[in-house]
Amino acid sequence: MIDTASKTPAPGDHSAQAYAGKSDGYFAGVRQDFLELLPRDGQARVLEIGCGAGETGAAALAQELCQEYIGVEIAHQAASVARTRLTEVVEGNVETLDLPWPDQHFDAVLMSEVLEHLVDPWSVVGRVAAKLKPGALVMASSPNVAQMSVLRGLLADRWELTESGVMDRTHLRWFTQASYRAMFEDAGIRVDSIRPMARPGPGARAFNLLTFNRLRHLTVRQICIVGHKT
Repeated sequence: MIDTASKTPAPGDHSAQAYAGKSDGYFAGVRQDFLELLPRDGQARVLEIGCGAGETGAAALAQELCQEYIGVEIAHQAASVARTRLTEVVEGNVETLDLPWPDQHFDAVLMSEVLEHLVDPWSVVGRVAAKLKPGALVMASSPNVAQMSVLRGLLADRWELTESGVMDRTHLRWFTQASYRAMFEDAGIRVDSIRPMARPGPGARAFNLLTFNRLRHLTVRQICIVGHKT
């Protein structure tokens, strides 16, 4: 693994400071479901926006699923750990960073639970798409705002921010399945599938059965998109 210099957040970057109090677990976790979609020849160049502590990338490299795994991370502590695990880590706010790679460089990109934290995720998706080869794999996930728990809060006249989950206080944008799909399609990404991250529980399955799946979107907690650059 190569330890590279990073671009640190500018003084007064309140976006970076917002994550200073997050626990280490906030930046952890391997997206094995996404890794299973990578080409099996081990030649892929992979970019992850919001790589956290680099656990997914470390797993990809350990499983020899890629030749390089590059991360972008805003939180200094997480980026410092990721730098020991990944091929390269660029530290800073992806919305203001110059992405230092040529166009059509990457074979895959992963954006897991990050786009909801951005002021203008639409622009970021477009900029990232330019760095992808034609046919490159695109994997992303974000919370679904059109879910039962949020609806119950609105019916009770509540919009309460929390330390994690769909109402995480560091979230700046909220998506439905339709708006999430549109953001990628507008950037030239063909969406192959859009699905929940996890199977609905027993209560959600009963609700879907009783409503003939017409309100299925209310039981989706996390939206997962898999697509390819056209």
